[in-house]
Parts: sequence; C-alpha cells; structure tokens
Amino acid sequence: MAPENMKQWTVQGKANGFDELAYNDAPVPKVGDNDVLVKFHAASLNYRDLIIPRGMYPFAINFPVVPGSDGAGEVVEVGPKVSQFSKGDKVITLFNQLHQYGPVDPRAAGSGLGGVIDGTLRQYGVFNENGLVKSPKNLTHLEASTLSCAALTSWNALYGLKPLQSGQTVLVQGTGGVSLFALQFAKAAGATVIATTSSAEKSEKLKELGADHVINYKSDPNWGEAARKLTPDNVGVDHIVEVGGSGTLNQSFKCIKFEGVISIIGFLGGVDPKSQPTILDTLSNICTVRGVYVGSKELLNNMVKAIEANDIHPVVDPKVFTLDKAKDAYEYMWAQKHFGKLAIKID
Repeated sequence: MAPENMKQWTVQGKANGFDELAYNDAPVPKVGDNDVLVKFHAASLNYRDLIIPRGMYPFAINFPVVPGSDGAGEVVEVGPKVSQFSKGDKVITLFNQLHQYGPVDPRAAGSGLGGVIDGTLRQYGVFNENGLVKSPKNLTHLEASTLSCAALTSWNALYGLKPLQSGQTVLVQGTGGVSLFALQFAKAAGATVIATTSSAEKSEKLKELGADHVINYKSDPNWGEAARKLTPDNVGVDHIVEVGGSGTLNQSFKCIKFEGVISIIGFLGGVDPKSQPTILDTLSNICTVRGVYVGSKELLNNMVKAIEANDIHPVVDPKVFTLDKAKDAYEYMWAQKHFGKLAIKID
C-alpha cells in the first residue's frame, strides 16, 4: 500500500539554472482505470535534464514539472482495466509516453516525461500502462533506470531507419551515455566500432568495453580521415552516432560511407551555423543525415529483448546519488565528472 505523501523534485522555470530545482512534499498520485502506480527505486540523468532549467531545451516544456525521463521501479497498484502489468512487476518508463509504434509525430513528441509530463525524480509515479515496459530481467533497478532515453536513442540510431548489419562499422563520439550504449549494441551485433575521445584514461575504458579503434580527437583533429582509413578499402563508416553538433559534423562527413547514416543525437560541441556543413553536403557525400528523438515503445521492447539475449549491462558511473541529493548530481554531471550514466537511488 502506497503512502499518502512522497518526496519529489520540480523544475519551477528556466530563468535561474539549477536554482530552479525545488525538493518538496507532494501527494502520491491516484490510479485511474488504465493506470499503473510505480514505486521508483532508481532514476538517471540525461544532458536534456541539465539544459531544461537552463533554458536551452528546444522542445516542449510545461512548468512546473517533475524532472527526469528515465526511471525504474516496481508496480505497486494497477487500475481495474490494466492488462499489461501486475503488482510486483519491475518496469521502466517510456520517454515519449504517446510514441507507441512507427515514426514519431508531433503529438508523440509533445508527450515527453520530465518536460511536458511529470517525470521520475520522485518516489512514486502514475502512468498509463502504455507508458511503461517491463525491465530487462538481467539488470538491477539502477542499471535499468538508464535505458529510457540514452539507450533507446542509440538503439533507434542503429536500428530505427536502416538497421545495422553484422560486419559493418559504427563510429561513436566520446563517452556519454548514448555513445557507450551504441558501442555495446554495435559490438553485440558483430560490428566494428571506432570511438573518439580526448582522454588517454577514457581511451582505455573504451577499449575495455570493446571498441576496436580509439582516436584521440585532440591529438588528431582531422579524425574523420583517420577513421575512414580504418575501414575496409577506406570506404568509410556505415553508421555515425553524432553527438557533437557543429564541432564534429564536418569530420563526420569526412568519414561517412556512401549510403551511410549520420544520426544526429545532440549538440554537445555547440551550434555554429557558420562552421557546420550545409544540407547539400548530404548530396556530395551521398549519405543520410537524420535527427533522432529517442524512440517508440515498440523499439524499446525490441531493445530490452536484445539486452537480455546478449546480457548487456549499462555503464553506470561509480558515484550514485540519493534522491535528496539530486541537485548535486546535476552539478556533478554538468562538470563532466561522470563516465557513462549517472544514476540516482530512490528509497
């Protein structure tokens, strides 16, 4: 039986950065006919969570909002018409609650947890049963809490448009959550992975995770050509998981294969219209460039099956925060002290 009240974080607005985060008491939400009440045991942060209170997020937001799209927990109550879940099931959240199948549309894109709809940085949450999936059986709550955004985004990048094939080459940038998941998914599929980083220490960790080649982009700023030379007959990379934005796109074009796919995930390197490639570069390089906005419930279920079948375990930073210290977690991640996913334990 759930208590009447719980602890939760809210983002009040976007004027004062992390000072917009408030930790308060709130009533535990009630279950409707088609709803599921989840007791959260863990959540994880994404770059998106950091930029929402800083006014940098380009998609729909509805303040005040409970932040966090990623969460894992246990079903403690179900509505009378719920058919997909039972009390005691371990579940994870779907990022865009209305994105069930096929391509994303404006209605689905406007249903993001932690942006428009109250998210996961709280002790309990009520969701329509269509907004959850069962957690992978091989993962802990902390591990499962990392899947909703970064993992599904990388899975969509590799399988949502032109599915990755065994023997192909994938390039990932840096050591953020999306890039590390893409590395793990690509290796499980039998692909060759080229990774970029600026750190010798992180280079070793990337190799431990299975990266076949690691390029230091600081010592080799023309890493696009270097990556191309690492592919069979110098034909280029089949899939690039692009997280850098203007700072890396030019190099990505230098190494993409004809008919390859560059999946635009983020803009960690900034946005500079003067330096970034033009749309016509897709023609001169004969490739596809696509923006990826996480993924559907169908893709999430497919990803969970792959995680179980290959016993994939997310890379979680050793430093785990408690719910009451979530603001400290924001600061820690903003300072780029993390490696992989940053998780928050919820009691």
